[in-house]
Amino acid sequence: MKKQNGSARQHNQARLGPELPDRPELERASAMFQALGDSARLRLLARLSSGEACVTELAEVEGEKLTTVSARLKTLHDVRLVKRRREAKHIYYSLSDFHVLHLVESAVEHAAEPQTTQACPKPRTKKGNRL
Repeated sequence: MKKQNGSARQHNQARLGPELPDRPELERASAMFQALGDSARLRLLARLSSGEACVTELAEVEGEKLTTVSARLKTLHDVRLVKRRREAKHIYYSLSDFHVLHLVESAVEHAAEPQTTQACPKPRTKKGNRL
């Protein structure tokens, strides 16, 4: 393998864009996308986009066992996509925040779009730099 000289390395770094988020942030984001990668969990998030629901209600509307839905919600909770609260014997779930709502909406909208070859503008990082 050929060594790169200093100017070639700088050129490659400039072409690859600004500094990436920290590795732990990327790992947490990756875990979120893994949780979103299951259509049944994504469907639960879509249901919760209209508001809070208890596990029993979600299991009934999904036609699934309570334990199955509960396990899916635990996975979503572990990666901070949903939050929960207990009221007597019931546990109520809701989306963690508007970021999750936007994530779900964007994923569904993107999946519904026809495939295109049109380039998109470079997005901005949270620091305002282009990726």
